[in-house]
Amino acid sequence: MKLSFCSLSSGSSGNCYIVRTENTVLIIDAGISGKRIFMGLAALGINYEDVKGVLITHEHIDHIKSVQILAKKFENAKVYASKGTWEATGDLCSKLSSAKYREINEQRIFTIGDITVIPFSLSHDAAEPVGYSFAASDKKISIVTDTGVITEEIHEAVKDSELLVIESNYDVHMLEFCRYPYNVKRRILGDFGHLSNDAAAEEICRICKETGQHREVLLAHLSKENNFPEMAYQTVKNLLEEHEIYIGKHLNLHIMARNELSPVFTLGE
Repeated sequence: MKLSFCSLSSGSSGNCYIVRTENTVLIIDAGISGKRIFMGLAALGINYEDVKGVLITHEHIDHIKSVQILAKKFENAKVYASKGTWEATGDLCSKLSSAKYREINEQRIFTIGDITVIPFSLSHDAAEPVGYSFAASDKKISIVTDTGVITEEIHEAVKDSELLVIESNYDVHMLEFCRYPYNVKRRILGDFGHLSNDAAAEEICRICKETGQHREVLLAHLSKENNFPEMAYQTVKNLLEEHEIYIGKHLNLHIMARNELSPVFTLGE
């Protein structure tokens, strides 16, 4: 069985990812316009009836903007989020029919179609944020964005993934000297903010050293103001090479564009 990933958008202006098998399509976050999501699905050759689930990581607008319209359009899809996330969305859940609404527990594994979903807690300034791993047959994809630190729970949940999407939000020095107010900088830098390029690099290095398996690593949620793709890539590359871990030999490294459809990454071909 093939398990695939594609990014429709990744960044503070909106996030939306697709995870799919031949039989099941899942949408992770809906933080861009419905029009863009529908265009992305069309470009991927995905029919609306194939979408079985919309999974929300947390309540910030760049992750939930189009949840309501997706719930209406996708007749076969349920919308999944933690209890805290649903409560923090205000009246959003009341606008969904009871047949659409699903509450998840970050400690409980569940299945949608032929994809097993493994939620795990994140460290972010949201009510009850979760990340997700997705497994089908012996393949696994994990998505870790919007977390200020990599906890042991996160590390254990994602370390065996053949494809890892990990936040590489900002360069520390660019953030320190940017035009953001002091309190915003503190928030981003804090344990409930976002991962820096260096923090992402450290986690990737740790995973590679512990497991030894070859994997695809996708750097995601890059800041428009305090990062750029070449810097994120080079920061990770430099740290990996310090530990004799090499792109091409031990892993493949990619950057997710903020507002563009990414290539489709497929496991199990």
